[in-house]
Amino acid sequence: MLSKSRGLWSGLLILAALVAWLAVGAVGGPVQGRLASVQTNDAAAFLPSDAESTRAAAAAAGFDEGESLPALVVVEGEDGGELAAAAQRAVQGLAAGLADAPLEGTGQDGPATVREVLVADPVAVPAEDGRAALVVVPLDADRSSQRVGPDEERLGSLAVAALRDLVAAPADEGGLAGTGVDAWVTGPAGFVADLSAAFGGIDTLLLLVALGAVLVILALVYRSPVLPFLVILTAVLALALAGLVVYLLADAGVLVLNGQSQGILSILVVGAAVDYSLLLVARYREELRRVPDPRTAVARAWRASVPPIAASAATVAAGLLCLLLSELSSNRSLGPVAAIGIASALLASLTLLPALLVIAGRRSRALFWPRMPRYVAPAGAGPAGAGPAGAATAGAMGAGPEAVEVEGHRLWSHVARTVGRRDRLVWVVCTVALAAAAAFVPTFDADGTSEADVFLGQVDSVDGERALQRHFAGVSAQPAVVVAPEGDLDAVVAAAEGTDGVEAVTPVGEGPAAAPGAPASGPPRVVGGTVRVDVTTAAPSDSQEAVATVEALRAAVHEVAPDALVGGAAAERLDTQLAGQRDLRVIVPAVLAVILLILVALLRSVVAAVLLVAANVLSFGATLGVAALVFDHVLGFPGADPAVPLYGFCFLVALGVDYSIFLMTRVREEAAAVGPRPGVLRGLAVTGSVITSAGVVLAATFAALGVIPLLFLAQIAFVVAFGVLLDTLVVRSLLVPALAHDLGRAAWWPSRLSRRP
Repeated sequence: MLSKSRGLWSGLLILAALVAWLAVGAVGGPVQGRLASVQTNDAAAFLPSDAESTRAAAAAAGFDEGESLPALVVVEGEDGGELAAAAQRAVQGLAAGLADAPLEGTGQDGPATVREVLVADPVAVPAEDGRAALVVVPLDADRSSQRVGPDEERLGSLAVAALRDLVAAPADEGGLAGTGVDAWVTGPAGFVADLSAAFGGIDTLLLLVALGAVLVILALVYRSPVLPFLVILTAVLALALAGLVVYLLADAGVLVLNGQSQGILSILVVGAAVDYSLLLVARYREELRRVPDPRTAVARAWRASVPPIAASAATVAAGLLCLLLSELSSNRSLGPVAAIGIASALLASLTLLPALLVIAGRRSRALFWPRMPRYVAPAGAGPAGAGPAGAATAGAMGAGPEAVEVEGHRLWSHVARTVGRRDRLVWVVCTVALAAAAAFVPTFDADGTSEADVFLGQVDSVDGERALQRHFAGVSAQPAVVVAPEGDLDAVVAAAEGTDGVEAVTPVGEGPAAAPGAPASGPPRVVGGTVRVDVTTAAPSDSQEAVATVEALRAAVHEVAPDALVGGAAAERLDTQLAGQRDLRVIVPAVLAVILLILVALLRSVVAAVLLVAANVLSFGATLGVAALVFDHVLGFPGADPAVPLYGFCFLVALGVDYSIFLMTRVREEAAAVGPRPGVLRGLAVTGSVITSAGVVLAATFAALGVIPLLFLAQIAFVVAFGVLLDTLVVRSLLVPALAHDLGRAAWWPSRLSRRP
């Protein structure tokens, strides 16, 4: 009777779990596609309020009637030749007709034409060399960020698309096709539109590539037509939950979500959910050989798996939450976003997957078909719930390493025996090899990149920016902005003009300017006792050369006007890079401290905790050194953002320790029964296959970030994927076990295991 009652409650719990997760999928699934509608990709919005460029932007706002987001149509004579008279007339006609270009996709209540998004009429400006023309289209910055239409597209992106469609139209329809010119739409609006288009692949392409790669790996691991789909379903529903929570928080303004964070969230949830599922399924398979009832087996596997999986999730989440210490809201928000993803993966793998594994009742072994685990009576008395300990022929306590042979783990039993026989040689060779790779870390260029370098493929805005610089030196849609006391105007102008890399210095006057960076008419405009000076750099405002010029400009201006503020696009990039460098100095020690404390509490050993952290820091150094070589000499990347090593460190150290936790918790369990040194070898033999599979899965999911044609995500994809494989195949498989075996019981000081012979 009691057995029937337990069976009924078990069935009800399984049904409740399935219904709850199906409801999560029904609600959270559609929300996943709407995450782009709550993204913020404006770098200026990520800066702290006390950054100089942020304060300069607030001070400069009083000089503008309305904040604009310029789109620039750059027209160049074919093959760089003269702009013919007919082409010039076509450009003038284009400028006159741009405002009436129809906006597609805005819906019935949205604006119908570009005119409704403008703050002023478009104006055409010929180049002095006669080879190009520039059409300035000042879009309303506030309206451009609004989401409209059934697809919730940004209004600014739709306006840029309308401009590009008109430019590509035949001349008799108001366009430039057939007039013998090359034309591009660039400027801040063009860059934002192209960036949004690049992130557009996150919702579908990235997820499909990641899930496809994971499905192939799971099929090879399980060789079952059913089990991989149960694991994939677990990951997808975990992502639905994470997406739902993140959407609600971002929509309420609690956190900031950008395209990078969304892409990382998808990858992290899928990778973590599959990793946790692999560990649970591996333990479940072991228990199916020890007990006849699948529900009993899944319950025992669940109890044995919860401590290492929960500890792993807590370590990763705590490490990533250290990003809350960042000065940049984009970095700061990634911590909670990633922690939500890890929590969702943990919840799904420990509630949904166990229910799916016993959905067929006593016939649930069939889910493993054609390699169904058969129940056999336990042979020997291994540690409680130790899985294959009873099936292992590792011998008695103190047996030599040659005795390690675990049923079903022949390859990893051989690895364990090798580590046991030559432990010191193994860890010395691994350490030297990793240190040699880490020696290249100083060559890793993380000083920042230009906005044009962000894109890995050819985009219209980048080509247009280059054409703009060829023909319109001294004209910039994004000049550096100096706001200074009225009495310091002459000194500020002189200081700016004397700064290397400055092309033009233009005080903002009462009259309108013909084009960005061009002289304004009338006396200087005074607002609240301050004046504004626009400073155009010789290099494009989105380049590192312009950032260096603005840094020198700040020093020169502050020397003559201490109360002056220097802002603008290049200044925002400078402040972002300075904040990123500060974050590295603050967050890296915090992550190490948090993870070390968690490991000490989990393993109850100071030595083991320090050993794991040191090994993973060395592994990260080796990864960054290899990345420097690959980025510089193989892929030819122009550099990296300071966030790349920061994100790489947080993910790799947290995830690297992750696999060491899986290993060392099992080692501790085995060591409690057979002693420290034999326990290391048996733990390695038993966990080697599943942890390696988990590492390959996580590496494959992060590698999927490379399908998004953006430099930052491609670099993160390589760093994390390579680093995870290095941690899995070298650090966890060789370095850590060899060190632990060589140290013996000393590795567990000051726990009771350190006093065991």
